[in-house]
Amino acid sequence: MSIIINIDVMLAKRKMSVTELSGKVGITMANLSVLKNGKAKAIRLSTLDAICKALDCQPGDILEYKKDNDT
Repeated sequence: MSIIINIDVMLAKRKMSVTELSGKVGITMANLSVLKNGKAKAIRLSTLDAICKALDCQPGDILEYKKDNDT
């Protein structure tokens, strides 16, 4: 199971920088980088809520599920 976080796609669609999103959401650039690079093991719902508000999107615009091939 793989959850893909597409923050970079939404940032591009909204023409927003990571720095600007960091300021609006109130999380560090380092934590946004971890999310953006797919290294996060978890995300708080409050953080997801803040990101969705800042990017004016739905959680499904940011999160994507991809099934692993080893079934």
